[in-house]
Amino acid sequence: MAFGLRTLIALLVPLLLLAGVVCLQIFLSRRESKWPGLVLPLLAFLYALVLALNVTASGGGFPWGPLLAALILGNVPTVVLLAIYWACREKQRIKAQMDKMHLDDLNDL
Repeated sequence: MAFGLRTLIALLVPLLLLAGVVCLQIFLSRRESKWPGLVLPLLAFLYALVLALNVTASGGGFPWGPLLAALILGNVPTVVLLAIYWACREKQRIKAQMDKMHLDDLNDL
């Protein structure tokens, strides 16, 4: 049963880390200031750049194919985190517009 337990742990730990990162991104994106929500996407982008630089440093010539693949695949987390950020900020923008509309309606009375 040791194999089953190790497999379960190997699956659960990354899933828990992923869920934690997504929850942290949602928390940071809902802050009043827009800058905390951009921290994780920036870190993910910098990691993708380091990954791409590592690919170029390990190749014999200039590996365009692996470099492009590293940039595209490395930026998948960046795109996902930015999508979460934009979704949270859009909800805040709509709520702010609704609040402003309600205040305008009250002022018209």
